[in-house]
Amino acid sequence: MKTIHTLINSIQTIKLIGDLSTSVIGIEIDSRKVVVGSIFVAINGVQSDGHLFINKAIESGAVAIVCESLPEELINGVAYIQVANSSEAVALMAASFYNHPSSLIKLVGVTGTNGKTTIATLLFKLFRQLGYTCGLISTVQNQINDLVIPATHTTPDVISLNALLQRMVNEGCTHVFMECSSHAIHQHRITGLSFAGAIFSNITHDHLDYHKTFEEYIRVKKSFFDHLSSSAFAISNADDKRGEVVLQNTKANKYLYSLKTLAAFKGKILENALTGLVMLVNEQEVHFRLIGEFNAYNLLAVYGAAICLGEESNRVLTALTLLTGAEGRFDYIISNNGVIGIVDYAHTPDALENVLTTIKKLRKGHEQIITVVGCGGDRDKTKRPIMAQSACDLSDRVILTSDNPRTEDPLAILKDMETGLTSSAKRKYITIEDRKEAIVAAVNFAKSEDIVLVAGKGHEKYQEINGVKYPFDDKQLLLEAFGKINTTSNIQ
Repeated sequence: MKTIHTLINSIQTIKLIGDLSTSVIGIEIDSRKVVVGSIFVAINGVQSDGHLFINKAIESGAVAIVCESLPEELINGVAYIQVANSSEAVALMAASFYNHPSSLIKLVGVTGTNGKTTIATLLFKLFRQLGYTCGLISTVQNQINDLVIPATHTTPDVISLNALLQRMVNEGCTHVFMECSSHAIHQHRITGLSFAGAIFSNITHDHLDYHKTFEEYIRVKKSFFDHLSSSAFAISNADDKRGEVVLQNTKANKYLYSLKTLAAFKGKILENALTGLVMLVNEQEVHFRLIGEFNAYNLLAVYGAAICLGEESNRVLTALTLLTGAEGRFDYIISNNGVIGIVDYAHTPDALENVLTTIKKLRKGHEQIITVVGCGGDRDKTKRPIMAQSACDLSDRVILTSDNPRTEDPLAILKDMETGLTSSAKRKYITIEDRKEAIVAAVNFAKSEDIVLVAGKGHEKYQEINGVKYPFDDKQLLLEAFGKINTTSNIQ
């Protein structure tokens, strides 16, 4: 059993008070989960300050408190550890408590605004296809081979994450592929982990409600690569204007992938259709089941990571030809009267533009593109008018609707979106607040071979309104609107 002393051995402390030889049964950052024998770490978070719950944690049996500010009253029999940064401290303590599971596997982190889920999921599917026991930590789900573990955040809290990694080690995983969000990086949720490699997909306008400035958002993403070891690999998108910037200070072995310039992992699109992509990958022609230029980038990133992990090129490319992407990522359905429906998680201006640009390239010329899109509440408001204008620029008809309004008034969100529309764009759109009605209306507008894009929620199976998550599935509703009989889809 671990003691307080062994758990704090790797962290920098300001002040130590009390007996550090006491045994510990667990680490908690939520005072409601504290039991007798726990260490409670007080974190000053986005929504609440853990320092306010120190007394409650002690009443529940905490044997030690890790905090940035010592309480005025110190309780006998409780150890106090003062640190400069509680989030960083708990990350290092959690890694120690669970015996540093990331050092026993090949852990690959994927970061960037768009593409994280698809890249991580494809890597997971690829390495399973190659015969390995693998783990996946993603927005859609966490998975150990066939065992699915529901995901609640893009990256779990640091204690849950290390516990999950230990479980993956115990289940025999050799490789684990993980999305690393900017929030998780900034909040030290991945601090203390040993990464075999990291991938940068791209960076665009997102999460400014949290990071405040685009420069800070970039800095946080870059910091992930700054802390990689010299034995790791770092793969970045050369065609993103900040692709080489994120690699500037890394000690890891650097590699670039590109469709447009020379790179270690070079691709060229030969054909892009609903039947899939035909590409040259390092001069070898390959047919993939995935669609669109954005997936060409995702496939190059996956190919590069596999090569860096020691796999043979032909074997990797052969396995990749068999794979489908992640749920809710360009997930298409064809109705019995020939209308094409696409469900995609695109919830940023750049992602929406990528999806719609891909659709425009795929259509033969006469088909309408009808887009259903909204914006999430309690999130970056500055992207709302941009997304509305992008939807109108690249679609023939647009229905603005509710996404996850959370605690905001859906109509207020829609008004924010409308402020970005030019006079010509205003002739293309209507507003239907109810998302189900909006999807049905889009299908009713569509004729044979028209394309209906339902954007923003992708894989999500809920709609969040005032703190309650109500069952809601864009894909299921699209299937129902099409009529379930004689309907085909690329269900993953």
